[in-house]
Amino acid sequence: MGVYVTVPGLLLLYFLTDTLGVAPWLAGLALLVPKAVDIVLHPFVGSLSDRERARRGNRLRLLAAGCALAPAFVALFAVPAPVADRPWVAAVWVAGWFVVANALFASYQVPYLATPTDMTVGYHGRTRVLSFRMVVLTVGILVGGALAPLLAGEGDSVARYAVMALVLGVFTAVFQVVGVGGVRDLLPAGAPRGTRGAAPTGRRGPGATLAEVRDVLRRNAPFRLLTLAYLLASTTTHLVLAGLPYYTRHALHRPGFTTVLMAAFVAPALLTTPLWFRVSRRWGKQRCLLLAQAVFVAGALGLGAGDAAGPAVPVLCTLVLGVCFAGLQLFPFSMVPDAVREAGRSEIERTGAYTGVWTAAESMGAAAGPYLYSAVLALGGYAAARAGEEVAQTTGAHTAILLGFTVLPALLMAGSLAVQLRYRLDAQAARSPGPPPAQGRRKDPGCGRA
Repeated sequence: MGVYVTVPGLLLLYFLTDTLGVAPWLAGLALLVPKAVDIVLHPFVGSLSDRERARRGNRLRLLAAGCALAPAFVALFAVPAPVADRPWVAAVWVAGWFVVANALFASYQVPYLATPTDMTVGYHGRTRVLSFRMVVLTVGILVGGALAPLLAGEGDSVARYAVMALVLGVFTAVFQVVGVGGVRDLLPAGAPRGTRGAAPTGRRGPGATLAEVRDVLRRNAPFRLLTLAYLLASTTTHLVLAGLPYYTRHALHRPGFTTVLMAAFVAPALLTTPLWFRVSRRWGKQRCLLLAQAVFVAGALGLGAGDAAGPAVPVLCTLVLGVCFAGLQLFPFSMVPDAVREAGRSEIERTGAYTGVWTAAESMGAAAGPYLYSAVLALGGYAAARAGEEVAQTTGAHTAILLGFTVLPALLMAGSLAVQLRYRLDAQAARSPGPPPAQGRRKDPGCGRA
């Protein structure tokens, strides 16, 4: 998941504007429209996963279907030469394959993220489970974020991007299969894996899916606040990813620095995620999340120094953002199961619907971030280029590159912080005792079984 979330977010906008020659406004639309489909797609997949669990006792079939993601991921960057020669057609090609890849990713991501709520663990147990996930997710983000720019080079050919996608696609496919096996192992010992229950009845279409989205958000106020705050935070982090290649090339005048700053953004999570978990046991998740959001605002503004003080300041600011990024990922994801479980048994039965809404918000942020940055580039007069071309950018374009990468993320994260301040469930959830761990094949003092 870390690879697929990171690589398109980091390189796809830059690939469109600086390799395929697509105008920034059109490139932004090519990324926004496919993600708009996710508003309905993800909740639908969530409801489908709930029905699968009710019928079969697990969500494994959807997970297995999502393992077909790799070929679509490769096709996203492997644009044929006749298509690449026409920017409009190239934008349609990328948008079309992005829809396919997003659908396959949803069929994997949504049921996978329902697993922590299915497990019988308490308030701190869910944070511990998600902290392990965050560390491994960070490895995927680091592999994708650091390796992809190296394999793609300076964006001088479509072939380099295709090779990059092939290498990382194989990596993704292998670990998706590992994930399916891991979720299978979380099924209770001695319980039949195909246990059938009372499956929901009735047709499931776009109208019913949107109605369920409205119902989930209306009934659960803490979840609604979490979702809105995370939407703004997701928009911010994906904007930073999309803007990074432009920032390193035009503000720092170091195109090869994309890998360095990407590693500085992601690597701290490997060390700080366990520390965030320890601090949250004393302070609670809400306080830690608010701290991460506030410091992120300061770090984003610090990047406005550009190369005036040399590369040290941008690297240090990016490291600060990386520490905050770990908290921005760990705490919201671990608070979603809290919000669902506190709502009662009936809401737990439709966990997939909740994770579908949550991942739809994440996908909206993944689309809105690059789109907002592309809009800023278009307003600043940024000129697109084909592979191998050198285009001189205007002063307005340089200003847009810098402000879009620093001031705009700071404002968006400040908005996320303002929404998060209204969340009140954390203290109540922390006082609620967790259920006793179910008996499974292995015993672990920190988590129970599914």
